[in-house]
Amino acid sequence: MSNFNVVLSCVFLLLLILLSAFFSSAETALMAINRYRLRHKARMKKRSAIMILKLLKRPDRLLGMILIGNTVANTFSSAIATLLAVYFWGEKGVILVTILLTLVILIFSEVAPKTVAALYPERMATLVALPVFVLLRLFYPLVWFINMVVNGALRIVGIKISGLMVEPLNREELRSVVFEATGKVPHQYQTMLLGILDLNKVTVDDVMVPRHAIMGIDLAQSWEAIQQQIAVSQYDWMPVYEENINKVVGMLNLPELMRLSLQKKLTEEDFRKTLQEPYFIPQGAFLNIQLYNFQKHHKRTALVVDEYGEILGLLTLKDILEEIVGEFTTSVSIASKMIRPQSDGSYLVDGAVTIRELNRVTHWAFPIQGPRTLNGLIIEYLESIPRIGTGVFIVNHPMEIIEVKDNRVKTARVFPERART
Repeated sequence: MSNFNVVLSCVFLLLLILLSAFFSSAETALMAINRYRLRHKARMKKRSAIMILKLLKRPDRLLGMILIGNTVANTFSSAIATLLAVYFWGEKGVILVTILLTLVILIFSEVAPKTVAALYPERMATLVALPVFVLLRLFYPLVWFINMVVNGALRIVGIKISGLMVEPLNREELRSVVFEATGKVPHQYQTMLLGILDLNKVTVDDVMVPRHAIMGIDLAQSWEAIQQQIAVSQYDWMPVYEENINKVVGMLNLPELMRLSLQKKLTEEDFRKTLQEPYFIPQGAFLNIQLYNFQKHHKRTALVVDEYGEILGLLTLKDILEEIVGEFTTSVSIASKMIRPQSDGSYLVDGAVTIRELNRVTHWAFPIQGPRTLNGLIIEYLESIPRIGTGVFIVNHPMEIIEVKDNRVKTARVFPERART
């Protein structure tokens, strides 16, 4: 073997090692690339993304091409290294070169390129997409033949390559995707997405306005008193009833009534004509279903009833939207009236406020499994109706009972979390 042939063999050996590294990085990058971002870029007409999607459409052909190239590169590099070993050291050098070449291929053609490709899959996939695409076209007959043999063997054991479909993500998997986007997606958007995904875990009982807090109009009042109540009300919807809330006769749309009053003097007859038929929903309904029902029936408010038809609370479309986007900043927020911060860092909390609402406003972590309201949480913990001035320590939060009315905790002072002493 002449010196020229030795140099040429060494150059070919180096090129084959680099070629093996190329195929190794291509395999990892194309398999690890983010498919959702890839589809988005393809919709934006990015050529590289479109090309990568074409390659990934038939992963059997893509992997066939990559493994053919990798196998050929490693096989020829082994053959050339063996020839060089025999030329320089005879048969004794074959074992040494085999060990050395194995380490070189393992480090520089497998581990290193695959590690880089796993760390930067999108960048690497963009670089290798065009060469792999061209090679797949050039060697398509060979790839097709190998895939035909492989696919035939797989069909024997019941695996059909052509029939594979992309599995849709379930709700928990989508949650994981959103969580993994921390730092890449604005926190506000991430919270909204998680809120949407959690609608199937929250019931109307968790977010409705409880019965005792519903602001309605009693037809037993005089017309002057009703007009005064309408004039000072800052709600969009109010139930209209006779004597008690269970005898609802209709729902009043205040913005519509105000537009009518601007056109002419409002009369009691006009008032009754604007009432809309009440829409009732059962307790325990999940918010995702109720949101769909609001859209389906073109409703914005509903009365929540139990199995006996007793009204438990009032639910509006706004309540559901607040589960997604957070509390709307409004001067009439129910939460601002029921959860009042104090100068010492504590909160005066209405016992009827829901645990979810208390957690949302204060950023605390009271358990939402179990009692739905602060009153229920305190009574369950004490297993009795507390007296005024009673102190209790729940989930590391000191509480003091301020007011008790009608066998329930009307108001409690809740302090921030602190260690029990």
